[in-house]
Amino acid sequence: MTRPADHPAPTLRPLYRAEQVRELDRRTIARGIEGFALMQRAAAAAWQDLRARWPHARALSVLCGGGNNGGDGHVLAALAAAEGLAVQRVLLKPVEALTGDARRAADMATVAGVSAEPWRADVRLEGDVVVDALLGTGLGGEVRGEAREAIEAVNESGLPVLAIDIPSGLHSDTGARLGCAIRATRTVTFIADKLGLYTGAAPAHVGELVFCALGVDAEAEGDLAPAARRLEAGLIAAWLPPRPRDAHKGDHGHALVLGGAPGFGGAALLAAEACARLGAGKVSLATAPEHVTASLVRRPEVMVHGVRGAGDLDALPERADVLVVGPGLGQGSWGQGMLQAALAASRPLVVDADGLNLLASRFRGRQRDDWILTPHPGEAARLLGCSAGEVEADRPGAALALQRRYGGVVVLKGAGTLVAGPAGLAVCPHGNPGMASGGMGDALSGILGALLAQGLELEAAARLGVLVHALAADRAAREGGERGLLAGDLASCARILVNPTVCDGKGEDDAAATR
Repeated sequence: MTRPADHPAPTLRPLYRAEQVRELDRRTIARGIEGFALMQRAAAAAWQDLRARWPHARALSVLCGGGNNGGDGHVLAALAAAEGLAVQRVLLKPVEALTGDARRAADMATVAGVSAEPWRADVRLEGDVVVDALLGTGLGGEVRGEAREAIEAVNESGLPVLAIDIPSGLHSDTGARLGCAIRATRTVTFIADKLGLYTGAAPAHVGELVFCALGVDAEAEGDLAPAARRLEAGLIAAWLPPRPRDAHKGDHGHALVLGGAPGFGGAALLAAEACARLGAGKVSLATAPEHVTASLVRRPEVMVHGVRGAGDLDALPERADVLVVGPGLGQGSWGQGMLQAALAASRPLVVDADGLNLLASRFRGRQRDDWILTPHPGEAARLLGCSAGEVEADRPGAALALQRRYGGVVVLKGAGTLVAGPAGLAVCPHGNPGMASGGMGDALSGILGALLAQGLELEAAARLGVLVHALAADRAAREGGERGLLAGDLASCARILVNPTVCDGKGEDDAAATR
């Protein structure tokens, strides 16, 4: 698809793993910037952000751990005291036990007149704002002991929290919660943005996210390939330019939805409607005969076919440009026949829901380059032969493992949806808790089918579809709230988003800036 000259594709923000960020830190120091100077930059950036975010704060509680993250906290405490704020400095490690830059930072705070007290279970947090400088990005195991006590006390305090670099207790590579984690109001992260700030438990802990590079250009290090890229709203205008004035329906593809086993018609109807609203030129639906009337009433533009089994499909799959299989499919003989017919057709596929469960149970070992698989963590676990807990413990690893095993492109749904394809990993920073309702995955399948039908290549369709799906849910939540958000609400919002002449990303780009 040709991109219009006035809408170049945006450069997607790179995301890195903790070891890569530590390597960037080492290289920056080797080039002549002293480690303590870098620590001072980070603390100054965090302090400036705190003052801008909470201008009326007159007292801080700064919780410092024993490493460089704690060092950032000590320097911030000194800066706050120099500007006249009352600072309560709470230490998980005594000053005399600190070494290196962390010790220099602690001494700086002491010289600035900031008193220090050791952590105790009965410590009362006295600040208007709490600064979390406890654990940093080096954490690999479950939080225990005094660190756990401190995190739980901060969370129970009800005070606003600024997390330095990462909320303590959150895994910086996977976004998993390591036993417990700070629930920050705002997080300021440094050097390079971290993958673990965007997926898994992260959206519940990071709060507002601010990135400060501190003068380090991570992408200039050609040998440090980003672990992932962050999807941006600007992709919509770049990949979905306005249509030519002489366009006709044949130019925009024919999508076929295979789903809606007897008694399960709603999911297929949702997928077909989303597919139509997202711009497919023609949409067909093959569903159980008892669902035909409902489809005609709900969306007469969809060409519905009542089929009692795969034998009734005839040449319908071959007449379509893309097949969406899985919504309401069931795992019985009807669903098995539909999936088998879809797999036999030489057409790109979107496979969801029971289509994925059947791949795991009855169609094992399939791999192909022309499908998008869209599992939630439970379906991903069945496809990988592990538990859903193991998937959630390392969502990026699970998404990449699925893509290696099954080929094509994999969309691992959930908070911070991940897209794994030949070009690597992408993460969606949008979406909201209102999406935790039935049918959302069916709407996504229809969106993906529509984008494929209109000519987007597989990985671009997956990335764009996930982005549009999440932004549409955010738009619907702004209009009516998160509770009660229905999958059927997304199609009309998504339609606005994919028409650049109507919506040039205004509002959505603003929302992206907060992440």
